[in-house]
Parts: sequence; C-alpha cells; structure tokens
Amino acid sequence: MELIITEKDNAARRIADILSGGTYDSSRENGVNVYEWGGKRCVGLSGHVVGVDFPSEYSDWRDVEPVELIDASVEKTATKENIVATLRLLSRRANRVTIATDYDREGELIGKEAYDIVRNVDEDVPIRRVRFSSITENEVQSAFDEPDELDFDLAAAGEARQIIDLVWGAALTRYLSLSAGQLGNDFISVGRVQSPTLKLIVDREREIQAFDPEDYWELFADLEKDEMSFGTQYFYRDEDDNEAERIWEEATADEVYETLADRDAATVVDVNRRTRTDTPPEPFNTTQFIRAAGAIGYSAKRAMSIAEDLYTAGYITYPRTDNTVYPDDLDPEDLLDEFVGHPSLGESAESLLEADDIVPTEGDEETTDHPPIHPTGEIPTRGDVSDDEWEVFELVVRRFYATVADAAEWEHLKVVAEVEDHRLKSNGKRLVEPGYHDVYPYFSTTENFVPDVDEGEELGLSGVELEDKQTQPPRRYGQSRLIETMEEMGIGTKSTRHNTLEKLYDRGYIESDPPRPTKLAMAVVDAAENYADRIVSEEMTAQLEADMDAIANGEATLDDVTDESREMLEEIFENLAESRDEIGDHLRKSLKDDKRLGPCPECGEDLLVRRSRHGSYFIGCDGYPDCENTLPLPSTGKPLILEDECEKHGLNEVKMLAGRQTFVHGCPLCKAEDAGEGPVLGDCPDCGSEHGGELAVKTLESGSRLVGCTRYPDCEYSLPLPRRGDIEVTDEHCEEHELPELVVHSGDEPWELGCPICNYQEFQARESDSGSDLEAIDGVGAKTVEKLADAGIEDLEDLTDADPDAVADDVEGVSADRLRSWQAKA
Repeated sequence: MELIITEKDNAARRIADILSGGTYDSSRENGVNVYEWGGKRCVGLSGHVVGVDFPSEYSDWRDVEPVELIDASVEKTATKENIVATLRLLSRRANRVTIATDYDREGELIGKEAYDIVRNVDEDVPIRRVRFSSITENEVQSAFDEPDELDFDLAAAGEARQIIDLVWGAALTRYLSLSAGQLGNDFISVGRVQSPTLKLIVDREREIQAFDPEDYWELFADLEKDEMSFGTQYFYRDEDDNEAERIWEEATADEVYETLADRDAATVVDVNRRTRTDTPPEPFNTTQFIRAAGAIGYSAKRAMSIAEDLYTAGYITYPRTDNTVYPDDLDPEDLLDEFVGHPSLGESAESLLEADDIVPTEGDEETTDHPPIHPTGEIPTRGDVSDDEWEVFELVVRRFYATVADAAEWEHLKVVAEVEDHRLKSNGKRLVEPGYHDVYPYFSTTENFVPDVDEGEELGLSGVELEDKQTQPPRRYGQSRLIETMEEMGIGTKSTRHNTLEKLYDRGYIESDPPRPTKLAMAVVDAAENYADRIVSEEMTAQLEADMDAIANGEATLDDVTDESREMLEEIFENLAESRDEIGDHLRKSLKDDKRLGPCPECGEDLLVRRSRHGSYFIGCDGYPDCENTLPLPSTGKPLILEDECEKHGLNEVKMLAGRQTFVHGCPLCKAEDAGEGPVLGDCPDCGSEHGGELAVKTLESGSRLVGCTRYPDCEYSLPLPRRGDIEVTDEHCEEHELPELVVHSGDEPWELGCPICNYQEFQARESDSGSDLEAIDGVGAKTVEKLADAGIEDLEDLTDADPDAVADDVEGVSADRLRSWQAKA
C-alpha cells in the first residue's frame, strides 16, 4: 500500500480525487479523514503536527528566570496526537510513502516532520517527495510521475526559524510579562519578527504625534472657452525652479487673490501636448497580490486565507511566491483559451486572443520554486465558491489578463494662462487607448477635460477661490503598504508577514485599520530602544533571515545559525539585567492608559475596561474595592476605546471588534441610562395566564435588546432583537401568538421582523438544519465549521476544551481572541 501525505485535509481530498479519477472511498481513523483507492491511501495533516518546546521543567514562569531559556534544550512533541497516531498506524501498512506537502520552507519542514514519524515506525520503507505549484490534474499527475527527494537543507532552515522564534519569543515575552506583572492570557508578547514590525508602526505614530502643522494657502479659478469651463490652479516657481502651488505667506495669497478676482480674462501663454504609455502591471507575487486585494477591501490575512483555499481547490497557483516572471512552459494562449465562453470572464479572454503576438510582462524577481500567482485554467462555478472567493479569483484572473494585454495610451494636455505675472495651470488627460484597463478594472482611468486652446488666446476668468489649509501629518501604514515595507527591509518572509500583523492585532499591540499602535505598543518599543534596541532592530532579524537562507542553500548548518542567535540574545539580556523594575513600571502605566475611558461618576477615579475570569469584558472603576461602580459591555466582540468622547459624560466611546459584525457601542454610561422597558406587546406565553406576565421590548445596560417578560427575574422568558435600528410596533398581529408584528428601521430598507416568537422559531429551525451545533454560535458559518473540523473541533465540547492560541495557529482567518469569545458563548 502506498501512503500519500499532504499538508491539509482539503489538499488530500483534492489529490485523491485527481489520482483516483473520482473513485476514492473515504473513512476515518482517530477522527482523521483517510482517502483510499487502488492500493493507495491519502491523508492530510493539519499543518505542523509536531512542535518545538522546552522541557516541562521550564514551564513554570515564576520558577524559571527568562535568561535560563536561552541555553535550554529544545524538544519536539506531537501537537496533533490523533493525526500523529493515524500517520503511525498507516505507516505500518505502507510499502511506499509519498510526501506531497506544500513546496516552500514551511511545507518542506512539515514534510520532514512526517518523514521522521514514518521513519520511527519503519526505517526501510521508501520515502519520496513530490512538488507542484498548483493542485491541478496535469501538474499533480506530472509531479507523481517524476518524484524527487526531500530537501533536508530547506527543512532545516524552517526548523531553525522555529527554534530561534521559540527561544527569542519565550525568553523576552517572559521577561517583559514578569516585569509588568502580566501573566495568564494577558501576557506581553515579544517576537523576533513582530517586534521590528511593531517599531515600524510606532515610529510612524511618533511622526504623526510630533507633527507641527503649518498654514498655507492655495488659489483656484475657472477658465472658459466657448461656454465650456475648466478648473485651474495658481502656481509659481520656487527657489529650485519647481512649480509650487502652496503659498506660505497670507499677505502674498491675498495679493494674488485680489489681482485674479479683479480680472475677467486670462491669456494662454503655454500649451503642452504629450502622449504617455501606461505599461501593464507585472505578474502577482505575494506582496503585490496582498496590495491589490487590500485595494478591494481584504485584510492581508483574509486575502491569503482565500488564496490558499483557491489554491487547494485547484483554481490558482501557490500563493506564497516572490517570483514575478512566468515560467517558460506557461503558454498564455492556452490559458486564455480556457476562459473563452465564460459568461463574465470569456469576453476579455477572447479580445486578448485577437492579438498577433502575446508577450507577458516581467518583473525584476525570478525564482525557481513557484511561478507568479496566476489562474490554472480550472474555473469554479459561482456555487462552488463564496462571493469573497469569487472576487479574489476574478482579481487573480484579471491580473493575468493584464500581464498579457497591450499597454494603454494617455494623451496629456497642459495649459498655462497668465494674468499680469500670475500664472494658472490646468492638466488634462484623456485615455486614448485603454489597453490593459479594458480587462483589469482595478486602476483608475478617470479623465480630466481641458479644451484645445492656442497660445495667445484669451479665455474668460471666473470663480476665483482662496483656500486656507494646513499641512497634514504622514499617513499611517495600510496593511499592504506595511507588508511591502517589511519586504523592502528584509523583515520576515512572504509566508509570515501577514501572520505577523495578525499576531500584533491579537496581542493588543495594534488596532483599527490602518493599524494604530496602542499605548502598550509604544511602551514596549520605548523599553526595547532604551534598554536593548536589538529587540526591535530590523538589521538583526534581516541577518537571521539571511542566515536561514544560507541553511537552505547548504552554506550554513542549523546549529551554526541557532547558536549565533542565542549569542545575540545573551547580549540583549546583559543590557536588560538591571532594568526590570523600571521597565515594569513603564509597561504597567501604559497598560492602564490603553484601558482608560474617563472619570468614574461616583468617585472620580478612572473607569477602565476590565476582563472577568470568564473572559467577558466590562467597565470597572480603578478605585475598586472602595468603589464598586461597574458598567456592562456587549458580549459580542473585543472592546476598542475610540478617540471620540461623549459630550454628556466625558467618557471615550467604545467600539466592539467582532469581524464583520463589528459595531460602535458608544458611551457605556449613555447605554446604561437608556436601559429600560419599552412598549408592552402582549401576554407572556410562559406565565401570562397564571401570573399575568406580559412581554415587553427591553433595552439592557449592555446595549442588547430583547422581548422579555415583565416579571423578570421570576420569569426568564425572552426572545432576541437586533441591536441596531428603531423598532416599530405595527397594528398587524400574529394569528398564532396574538402578538403585534415588528419592523426594524435600519439603513435604506426596513426589516419586517414580524412576530418575535415566529421569527425566533424560524431562526432555530435554520440553525437546526445547518447540521452543526457550532453554527448556532454567532459568527460561525459553514466555511468556518469546515476549518475548525480540520483542526479537530467538531462540536461545542471540542470548542470549549480547545487552546485558542494553538487553534488560531492552525485555522486561517480565526484569531485567538475570536475563539475565546466563541468559547464564552458556547
């Protein structure tokens, strides 16, 4: 029997389908899917099933000095015991093993982990390696026809990264957390890659905070020809003979304005016409894909999660690549042919095939592992993928289209007119040949009309405006721009950069989008710079990345590189040795600053966001136990304190971060004051006939709304209502329950909720039909259920017992904090 090992279950299912011609059978071993056909069995891992950790004697943070971790031994342990047990069981029956994990450093290490598990069972069984860049029939069949050997150097590079990240992360995380007294789930995380990334974000925030705006003025006017007007802007030549538009002296601005406003005509003194070639974009590498996906609304992690699903399903090539040059064996015409006739993508493909010669664009980076990201030619139907997956798939297809399309041509017309010695300019542009823009509608093609005029011509002048402005601080990095900057500086790899950002969000270092550092983030970077600046040094982490590349190329060994990293860390701890108390005080103050809303109305101390031992959030007074004032927060999401302040109470407003269900809660004290009972709807079905209980619309202090019994807490009957929107009680009544029908006014279209009892019964029926009790949790859909199942979570009991951090590492698109919120709901 041949055993085929893939990186994930969905890849195993796809490969089994290809190699068996769709005839495979499926069974379960230890809760793991096994696909079998014709003497072959295929099983998917769940990413890393073996992890590196310190021996158990180092596990107690309080009993082990962080510096001791630097030279501590590292051991490998099974992190997915059921998968490891299944692999061992299947290995005993195998006469050949084929490793078919992803082809990159991480995939090679995962393959090496599987190799070691098999070798522990059978030292002699032949083990081969197959590699592919897309899970399509042709490429998978070709890979299995021409197997290779495992690349132990590439795997060792991945293992070195694991060990270095463990030692650096654990030692520094424990040091800072113990210094600040932050243990448990709220520890202060530090990492080899995340810390220099955080410094990038903090440095930009410092620039913003230190920015001192300057006043300036700009002048605008309309010129007219043949009853057509077009806008112009005043300019002058600065000391370097550049065209300057900002006037820095108010008196000068007033003088120019008065001159222009006093005239009704201007003379054309210069007309410049030119044509510009707009070159098509280069093929997608990982960073440019993330940038393009960000432009249509996807976070870096979400974009990569969708791309990986599309890759596993065989629709696009491997999404982790630095390459921007298509391989020689890619035939653009053949690939375009696959899309001919498609209802939404076919017309563009047909137009491109009309060209006499199809020559793709090329970027500067050419590698030999994976091609640029492009479609494989297999096209999903709209029912096979979600709307998000289709949108990202179309982005990849159209980027490929763009790279084989013609250049666009723009015609530019610059007109300069003069009033006395004051000049006005207007820059017009017109798209003469749309070229690649016809097939790639993601770049702006906005035109600016300027009429054709001649030098010496006199034009009407009107609408003169003087605008006073201020210089603006630099903008925060967007996620895609941040990843580009990390790439330029050598921080992280194509496979890790987007995950690094997600960790910064999960650890409470950054918030919002574009990312904004919290007070804790500023404090951690301050402490590192003051006491051990190598922690946040991009040169240090870039050097270690280069060292790991050297391992992959056979130019260094795992021990060489890990020993070097330990020496660096020892130097850092020498600098930290005398500063623990000072660092701790600094971090504790910043932690409190991040949680502060404003003064407590009862005692004047600070109201802070706090977390209960059950994981839920609430507002509590810093004067506790002398002051026990508390305010509830919604149970959905993680609170983010906004800069907006309530005019009535002087408290910062709160936003609840809950993925697509994110909402602004507002001032917690306002919400508490708004709580109470609204209109009575009718008799309570539980106690109305016996005790006279009635159902009323209620608003809770947390902002939640429900239909509940007026006899609460003696009667706990309740039905949920939407959090947002005005609730209208109509004159229409439900025949079955004799309750009025409700309409929720939120947005453009009213939502006819109907009878609250009928509405809730229909909701329960839908959840029952969904096939998984996990889907009863708000925010967990069918796709997420599939991902959780791959991580061994199949029901509510599995969810409540799971380690959120471990699951978040395995499940793309799900953070540890979100898992904790689901656990609380479960």
